[in-house]
Amino acid sequence: MACRVADSAFLFMGSQQRPVQTHKLFQLKNAPGMSYLKWKSLPQRRMQCLKHFDPLRKSNVVRAVAAPVAPSPTDSADYRKQLCESYGFRQIAEPLPDNITLKNVIDSLPQKVFEIDDVKAWKSVLISVTSYTLGLFLISKSPWFLLPLAWAYTGTAITGFFVIGHDCAHKSFSKNKLLEDIVGTLAFMPLIYPYEPWRIKHDRHHAKTNMLMADTAWHPAKVEEFNGSPIFRKAIVLAYGPLRPWMSIAHWVVWHFDLKKFRPNEIQRTGMVGWIKYWLMPWLGYHFWMSTFTMVHHTAPHIPFKSAKEWNAAKAQLTGTVHCDYPRWIEILCHDINVHIPHHVSSRIPSYNLRAAHQSLQENWGKYMNEATWNWRLMKTILTVCHLYDEEKNYVGFDEIAPEESQPITFLKKVMPDYA
Repeated sequence: MACRVADSAFLFMGSQQRPVQTHKLFQLKNAPGMSYLKWKSLPQRRMQCLKHFDPLRKSNVVRAVAAPVAPSPTDSADYRKQLCESYGFRQIAEPLPDNITLKNVIDSLPQKVFEIDDVKAWKSVLISVTSYTLGLFLISKSPWFLLPLAWAYTGTAITGFFVIGHDCAHKSFSKNKLLEDIVGTLAFMPLIYPYEPWRIKHDRHHAKTNMLMADTAWHPAKVEEFNGSPIFRKAIVLAYGPLRPWMSIAHWVVWHFDLKKFRPNEIQRTGMVGWIKYWLMPWLGYHFWMSTFTMVHHTAPHIPFKSAKEWNAAKAQLTGTVHCDYPRWIEILCHDINVHIPHHVSSRIPSYNLRAAHQSLQENWGKYMNEATWNWRLMKTILTVCHLYDEEKNYVGFDEIAPEESQPITFLKKVMPDYA
């Protein structure tokens, strides 16, 4: 049995993560697997870890936690069901056997899902151009109180441009590679993404998905970074908490943005009000989806990031990626980008074949797949739990390390809905 001191409360974790059997415990309401017991009822003489106790921070209770504080073997259907309920998932993946390679998974897919269809590709372009044009029309005609709806719709519609450029970067849009580069560059222009630098960084994300220090997409923050300057600590709490649905803006600046590629007069041509109304607000809508999609694809308390030595391609791409269902209108406008597991199994699959590929993966590898339907509990879990990297527990929340500086996280826990 392992024991660790955390804020003057002892954390007990049995090897099978089973609740401690004692009549002195009582179950904590709304916290599966958690119990509290009185300090003076503990067998003090047996507490070898008392030497770690900080006498300056006294507590009257000891918190004994069975699950899901630390990653636990998920070969139990009941345990996975408990995690689904706790995290807002529809299905939690079983552990993938070590002898399964990514090639095994790719070979299980039917050949038709890799076929490029020009008609379907240009249909996706037509959908995005038409829907974005409609969005700009709605913005121009809407009274002020309907503008937020128009902005939300247009931001979702313009996300389709990203998906088209994304397929071009993966060489899954057209058989004509020059045409792909032209379409990809044009599709990224409204988003102010430099196509070629983005393509290079994104290829690395696929090659190193969920690999610590190597993946160019989302990472848990590191404790040593969090323990840096107080200003940076406050910034990172906000960034990984309430501002996380727009964090891809920071990612955009750090990884892809180059001011030399853009002329100032191109942005200011219509004046500040026009720039805010027709470009900035839809652009923020796009980054909401860009951030939300990306963090849901790879972020959950039970999905680990691994060092290069421990990293396994099949596990990272198949069980380290999440399939999440959104309302159908979002799926149509964004070209099924959230049918994301087959895309990580093989990025050569065009977006219009992702559903067929996903169905094939479900038939062959379904029990190893993480699935969810977008819900508030899923978002609340990511925004309030998945913060700092921890080798044993995958993630530690900011409020566990620095509760006095984690008011934004406390606020989110209070105000965000908790229904799945």
